[in-house]
Amino acid sequence: MSNTALVVGASGIIGSNLAQELLAHGWPTYGLARRPDTSIAGLQPVAADLMDVASLETALADLRPTHVFITSWMRNDTEAENIRVNSAMVRNLLAVLGPKHSVQHVALVTGLKHYLGPFEAYVSGGVAPPTPLRESQPRLALDNFYYAQEDEVYAAAARDGFTWSIHRPHTIIGKAVGNLMNLGTTLAVYASICKATGRPFRWPGSKAQWKGLSDVTDARVIAKQLVWAATTEAARNEAYNVVNGDVFRWSQLWGRLAEWFGVGAVGFDGSIHPLEAEMAGDAELWREIATKNGLAEADLSRLASPWHTDLDLGRPIEVMTDMANSRKRGFTVFQSTEDSFFDLFAKLREDRLIP
Repeated sequence: MSNTALVVGASGIIGSNLAQELLAHGWPTYGLARRPDTSIAGLQPVAADLMDVASLETALADLRPTHVFITSWMRNDTEAENIRVNSAMVRNLLAVLGPKHSVQHVALVTGLKHYLGPFEAYVSGGVAPPTPLRESQPRLALDNFYYAQEDEVYAAAARDGFTWSIHRPHTIIGKAVGNLMNLGTTLAVYASICKATGRPFRWPGSKAQWKGLSDVTDARVIAKQLVWAATTEAARNEAYNVVNGDVFRWSQLWGRLAEWFGVGAVGFDGSIHPLEAEMAGDAELWREIATKNGLAEADLSRLASPWHTDLDLGRPIEVMTDMANSRKRGFTVFQSTEDSFFDLFAKLREDRLIP
């Protein structure tokens, strides 16, 4: 049987990059979402609601995917609701696919909250996990929807006999419009606003993040790791951290990002200056910038997610990850983090998303 991919969340940063990677390798690829992305050449859209079993049964009636990649989640007001909704999304999908007996491998993308705890936990200044973060670290004694999603994959694998892989990226750097967690584009929009208004490009986060070591995950890197794990026997049934492979300090990178946009950089000044507050009144300003420059997206909320950028940059601890588990099994992809940002900025400008 030839490989056929079903990418769940193909409209997001990870899913769209994964779809392009799979298509480049010649895989027939279907992209499932409530509102599928039709802009990726060759991607076959599948419209379905993961919370609606009947919707899934109808949408997937004629599909027999061999490889399923789950890259989406739904944000809710509480962690209890995150657990209920996001575990059901995984459970419903795999329950509908199970009777087809076509699935050979399921990959689930979660993230570093596996080690840090839910949003509310890791910003509260609790006990910091040891760094670099390793896959062998035990689960935290906290409610966490990532754990619930993993358990649904494990249960379905035991029932249906497929192999699995879990992928835990750090902050994703890549292009997507309408994404809820988009630090790279948020900073690009913020810098563009600073350029247009003469405001300083001011560090919004904590002292720990400003001075500490960090890493990020280029969307192209996790796309390659997902394909590698799905097709490499030695990679089966394992959890993998996935980052670019270098480390950096924001205190060194911030000025370089500012230089790219030609704005003045201001570093940590002893206080946190959340971007959510800094950009709270910028929606109409962005609409004016978009009109003046002929940009493709005038809705600031579809490009910037300052709340999530604040969570990342405001952490009271440094965060970096260990890649040994996938490296020793043969995954050797490396990406310069500085180039991740600059490549993204250039793509956003080329696609008329920033001036």
